[in-house]
Amino acid sequence: MDHKDEKEVAMSGNHDVERHSDEKHDARRRSTIAGVLHGGDDKAIEGQMFSMHDIDPALDAKMRLVNQAINQIGWTNFHLKLFCLNGFGYMADSLILVIQSVIAGQAAAEFQPSFANGLTFASYAGMLVGALFWGGSADIIGRKIAFNCSLFISAIFAIVAAGSPNWIVLGLFVALAAFGAGGNLVLDTTVFLEYLPADKQWLVTSLAAWWGLAPLFPAAFAWPLFSDPRFACDTELPELCTRANNMGWRYIWIGNGGLILLMSIARITVVRLKETPKYLLGEGKDEAVVENLQGIAKRYNRPCDLTLEQLQACGTIISAHRKGLGETWIHIRGLFVTKKLALSTSLIWLSWTLIGLAYPLFYVFLPQYLASRGAETGAGSQAEIWRDYFISNTIGIFGPVLAGWMCTTRLGRRYTMVVGALVTMAFFFAYTAVRTHAANLGFTCAIYFTVNVYYGTLYAYTPEVLPSAHRATGNGIAIACNRVMGLVSAAVATSANTATAAPIYICAVLYIVMAIVAAIMPFEPYGKSAM
Repeated sequence: MDHKDEKEVAMSGNHDVERHSDEKHDARRRSTIAGVLHGGDDKAIEGQMFSMHDIDPALDAKMRLVNQAINQIGWTNFHLKLFCLNGFGYMADSLILVIQSVIAGQAAAEFQPSFANGLTFASYAGMLVGALFWGGSADIIGRKIAFNCSLFISAIFAIVAAGSPNWIVLGLFVALAAFGAGGNLVLDTTVFLEYLPADKQWLVTSLAAWWGLAPLFPAAFAWPLFSDPRFACDTELPELCTRANNMGWRYIWIGNGGLILLMSIARITVVRLKETPKYLLGEGKDEAVVENLQGIAKRYNRPCDLTLEQLQACGTIISAHRKGLGETWIHIRGLFVTKKLALSTSLIWLSWTLIGLAYPLFYVFLPQYLASRGAETGAGSQAEIWRDYFISNTIGIFGPVLAGWMCTTRLGRRYTMVVGALVTMAFFFAYTAVRTHAANLGFTCAIYFTVNVYYGTLYAYTPEVLPSAHRATGNGIAIACNRVMGLVSAAVATSANTATAAPIYICAVLYIVMAIVAAIMPFEPYGKSAM
C-alpha cells in the first residue's frame, strides 16, 4: 500500500469516526425528545404545572422545551420593561372605574339624571364586553394586536368623555372607554406570564400594585379641583350647577385620558412586542418561536439552546391551524379537557364571581349602614375627603407587593389568597363598630391593603393555572364573571334597604367562602412553570 492509499484509508477512518459521533449525538437527541414526548424522563416533567401528554403529546413536549428555554434565558431588561408596560394596562382598567365614580356626583349635579347610578352600569357593562371580546380575540388573532390597540381605544373615549353634552352621552363614552380598558387584565397577565421564567412568576402577583396605584391620579386631580368653587359647583344646589362653574370633572377626564394615551404610545415604542412564544407554539409556528426566544437571548447576551429541529422532532400538535367560527368554543372546551382542569377552571370562575359581588357591596352598603347608626365617618371639607381617599388608596398599593412576597414562601398562591380573604373578613366585621372619622380612615386603609392581597394573588393565579392555548379565553370569562357581579351590585345599591345589617354579614360570608375555595383549588403554581 503506497502513501496515497494509506492517507485515503486514514481519512476514511476519520470520516467513519465523525459519522458515528454524529449518529450517537442524534441518537441522544432523539432519546431526549422521546423522553419529553412520552413522559419517560422524570426531569422533563418535573416543575411543570400539569401535563397535557394524554391530550396533545406533541404540544406538551414542545411546551416543556420552550419553558426550559425561557428558564435558561432568565430575567432580563426586556422583562422589566414588560412589567411596566403591562402595569399600564392594570392602571387603565382601574382608572376608568375610579374616574367614573369620582366624577359621578359632580356630573349628576350638572345633568340632573333620573338614574343616578347610570355611570356605574355603563362602566361595568363596558368592562364586561371588553373582557369577553379582548380575551376571546387574544386566543384567536393573537396577543399583539389586542395589546397594542386596547389602551389607545380607551384613551380616545376617555378624553372625548370630557366634552359630553348630557348624561346619556357621558354614559356611552364611559362604556366605550371601559370596553378598551376592560380586556387589559386579561392581556397584561397573559403576555407577561408567557415570557417569564418560572422563578419570577410571582411578579405577576406584584403586577397588581399598578392597579392600586391608579386611583391616586384621579384623587390627585379631584383634591384641588373639587375643593375650588371655580371648578366644582355645590352638589346640594344642582339648580345653580352649570358647565361654566363645574368644569373640574371634565378636566379629570382629559388629564387621566391623556395619561392613558401616553401609556398606549409607550407600549408600541418602548418594546416592539412580538407574539408570545407560547401563543406561536399553539399556532404551530415553531420557527417563529425559536426566532423570538433566540432574538431575546442574543440581545441580552443570554444562552438559549432551543432549536427548530428540537421542536419539529416532537411532531405536529393536534390543536394547530383550527380556524373558523367554532374556534371560541374550542378554546372554552379546552379549559375542561380533564377532570382536574375542569375543577380548577370552575373554582377560578367562582372566585371571581364571589369577589365581584363582595368587593363593590362593601363600598355600596357599609358607609350608608354606619351613617344610619350615627357614625360620624366623614371628613368636614372636600379637601379632607379627597385627602383621606388619597391616603387609603396609597396604602392599598402595598397589598399586592406583600402578596408577591408571600407567594414565594411555603404559603404559595392558594394560602396567600386564604390569608388575604380571612383577614379582610375580620377587618370587615370590625369596621361595623366604627364611630369616628379616625377609625373610619384606619379601617378603610386596612381593608384596602388586605383585600388587595387576595385580589392581587387571584389576578396572577388565574392565568398561571390555565393552559396557554386557552389562557386568554379562560381569563376573560373569569373577569367577565367579576363584571357581571359589578352590575348586580349597582342594581342592589339602587333598590336595596341599607338600614339592615344583612348585607354586611352576607359580604363576610362571601369572604369565608372565597377562603375555602382558594384552599381546595387543585393546582399550586409555586415552583412550577406555567404551561
